[in-house]
Order: sequence, then structure tokens, then C-alpha cells
Amino acid sequence: MSRTIAAALLAVTVVAAAQAADDKGEVIARRWCASCHLVAADQTRASTQAPPFSAIAKKPGFDASKVALFLLLPHPKMPDMNLSRAEAAELAAYIKKQGR
Repeated sequence: MSRTIAAALLAVTVVAAAQAADDKGEVIARRWCASCHLVAADQTRASTQAPPFSAIAKKPGFDASKVALFLLLPHPKMPDMNLSRAEAAELAAYIKKQGR
């Protein structure tokens, strides 16, 4: 499957996830991301090496679909979370919400 088709399919999944309850994205964030990133307002500790979700979401040109695709690809300094497309979309939608 080409990256363009995969990105388009993921974009549709991100839109659907954004319309669903944020609970799943928050659960994933707290499980996988909170040890490094500040993922919620009530979190008291995070690493200074990883940006808070609110800062990620406020970056110019933030695109939840691109974040979801990034989460599916292997990348250094982050654990292999082995997320499904739906989970990546839910997490990206949660990150987007933190920018509000």
C-alpha cells in the first residue's frame, strides 16, 4: 500500500476517532506517553526532554493524521507501542484536543 493511500485511510480514521469519546486516547497517552510527555493538566511529572502534548498540538501546521502516521512508524527515543491504526488515531485526536 502506498504512503498516500495509507495516509488517506489514516486521515479518515483520525476524523472518526476525533468524533468518538476521548477516553481511549487518554488511556493510551497515560499508559505509553506520560513517563516522558506531559499528557494531561493533572499530571505532576514529565521529562524535560519531551514536549508536552499541548505544545505539540499548538505547533503551526499540526495535523492529527500526520501524527497518527508518525506513531505507527518505528522511530528512535520512543517505545514501540505497536498501536493499531485506530489506537494511533485516537491518541492523535487526544493530542490535538490538548492544544485547545
